[in-house]
Amino acid sequence: MSDVWECYRHEIHAVEDQIRQNLDSKVTLVNTVATHILCSGGKRIRPLLLILSARLAGYTGRDDVLLASLIEYIHTATLLHDDVVDHADLRRGRKTAGGLWGNQVAILVGDYLYCKAICRIVGFHDQDVNECLSEACRKMAEGELMQLSYKDDASISEQEYLKIVEYKTGALIAAACRMGAVVADAEPALRDALFQFGLAIGVAFQVADDTLDYAAPCASLGKSLGKDLGEGHVTLPLLHLRKHCTDEERERLAAVMQKKPDGNGELTWVVSLMERYGSIDYAMETARGYVRAAKVHLELFEDSVHKRALQVVADYMVSRDH
Repeated sequence: MSDVWECYRHEIHAVEDQIRQNLDSKVTLVNTVATHILCSGGKRIRPLLLILSARLAGYTGRDDVLLASLIEYIHTATLLHDDVVDHADLRRGRKTAGGLWGNQVAILVGDYLYCKAICRIVGFHDQDVNECLSEACRKMAEGELMQLSYKDDASISEQEYLKIVEYKTGALIAAACRMGAVVADAEPALRDALFQFGLAIGVAFQVADDTLDYAAPCASLGKSLGKDLGEGHVTLPLLHLRKHCTDEERERLAAVMQKKPDGNGELTWVVSLMERYGSIDYAMETARGYVRAAKVHLELFEDSVHKRALQVVADYMVSRDH
């Protein structure tokens, strides 16, 4: 993955420059808060995917850089809102905007970034771009609401969980890939292929991230292990565990979920059960399955450095440890 970042270093630097140029609000607080989160160390995966998709589809212009910066604005807006919803104190090891300036400011700056992105994107006068992005924003909102509606509900099915993941995370990544094909004026079949590629790796990314909540070293995640369990979020490892553990273990697990783990002992017990029943391995293999499915959608394209880069990014979605 480091080779991919280096290969497209100039394009990503151009995206960073565009992100800063877009911060031109006359309200100083907007620029201050937006800069705080936009410059907090995000990987810029979505901008990279848009640029790679555009180049794979034959694009040689500069509009992909502007679109990539606007995709990052929308992603950042969701982070601001998510931190408020989740009562989060830290984001990437730094104080959240809500923690520094208050939740009202965080929500309103998130709204501003949404609106800023939409206003600039409308200027492209491309109905496919408009529909793609508006549909992604709708799905993201619905995905977050679905997740809230299933909070503390261990009866959720695996299919329902994957639908939430598809909406809350896959939708914007899929939109980024499709918009790269749109700006390249690619034929419909290629646009659809890149959309499906992005959707699949987006699901893989979130499933792997949810699984790392029970498996990764704390330092590599930049957050506490078991955070999802403590917040009542039912994810794939937990669903698998409930399905395969004994009735007695299931009753104790329900009690832990109900009162929320308040110490390492309960979390250690949950993780040990997951290891015993193969729940973490099952979830990670599910994520890898989505990566394999994603790569099939790239078969419509001839071999190129851009195609190979997309394949590397797909693998990175489940091999990352942070």
